[in-house]
Amino acid sequence: MKNNFFKVIVFSFVVFFLSIFWLGLKKENNYNTKNLTGSKITSFQLSSIHNDNLISDKILMQNEYTLINFFASWCAPCRLEHKYLIELANQKKNIEILGINYKDNKNNALNFLKEIGDPYNFVAADPDGKVSILFGVYGIPESILIDKELIIKKKIIGPIDQKKLNDILKLIK
Repeated sequence: MKNNFFKVIVFSFVVFFLSIFWLGLKKENNYNTKNLTGSKITSFQLSSIHNDNLISDKILMQNEYTLINFFASWCAPCRLEHKYLIELANQKKNIEILGINYKDNKNNALNFLKEIGDPYNFVAADPDGKVSILFGVYGIPESILIDKELIIKKKIIGPIDQKKLNDILKLIK
């Protein structure tokens, strides 16, 4: 009798854990940013990497559109997307670009921008990555397009390429 009871208990545990494992496999594990579009960005304040100036969400309300780009000098995909950011900056459209330097050394970031160009209207430092987390950033490069009401129009995960640049340009017309 004890032997059968033990078998039922073991069988129950196996079924329970297999059920949880199966449910875990069915869950969507991809990072989904659809719920961010249409929401307002979180209030923030960061220091410039160039001087003692501060930038906050309040300053971004002066721009018709702002592309907030999270980058670092150590990030290879950031180098790939940089030419598209420069192209966007050269368009002279109704958009400003805010660069947020993510978990990087200030001198490395300045050398990075000196070497490959600085498309940003303002470059802020987020040395510990805490502000980036408020934006839902979990890896770089990532970009967020907002309007003057600070509403997220688009979140871009990964490097900006020609297609993503065209999408941004369509949104800001």
